[in-house]
Order: sequence, then C-alpha cells, then structure tokens
Amino acid sequence: QVQLVESGGGLVQAGGSLRLSCTASGRTFSSYVMGWFRPAPGKEREFVAAISWSGGSSTYYANSLKGRFTISRDNAKNTVYLQMNSLKPEDTAVYYCAADRRAYRVGIPAAQYEYDYWGQGTQVTVSS
Repeated sequence: QVQLVESGGGLVQAGGSLRLSCTASGRTFSSYVMGWFRPAPGKEREFVAAISWSGGSSTYYANSLKGRFTISRDNAKNTVYLQMNSLKPEDTAVYYCAADRRAYRVGIPAAQYEYDYWGQGTQVTVSS
C-alpha cells in the first residue's frame, strides 16, 4: 500500500504561482508513474499532468495547461511536484496526486481509472 500526502496549496492572486508537492510512502515510488488531477464539471476528476517513473522529459500534460504547469519528481525524496505559473481563477480546485502501481510502466496514462493510489488533495484558490 502506498500513501500519498499533498501539500503546497493555498490562496494566490491571478497571475501568481504555486508549487504543489506530493510525498509518497514506500520503497517503490521510483517505479511508479505519478499524476495530478483536479475536479472538473461533468467529470469526477480531470487529468492535469503526469510523469513517468524515469522522470526527465517523460511527461504529459493536459493540452489546456501545457506551458503553465510543470511536473517533476525527485525519487530520492519520494516526491512529485507540480509547479503552477500564471494561475487563473479557473485553476481553483482541489488538486489530487495519484500513483499508478504498475511498476516501470511504458507510457503515461491520463485516465483516472489507471491510477491506484490517491492522496487526500490540497486546495488551490486563485483570486481575480
């Protein structure tokens, strides 16, 4: 079992930045694809970004967020990050971290059903 704990959310003005962190328990973090999701109208959660177990340039973003959000990971710290820049009021949401437990998976899934472990979420509020 993997436990995920998000942090870094808060209140920020439009145009500002936040960096979310998600720290995982367990020794197998480095083998997991990690993702970020947030609720959206008509969906339980929409895909934000994900990063492969190998990190680096193996990342995938929702088209609407590409260029503003950056996902990265530090396997030595069992932590994945989401750097959010140029924030907009419509980015206001609870952001959830998720892990795909299929070790060393090829490819980066975007569907929430592909992810097995979820954090409790961290609230991001962007004021106009």
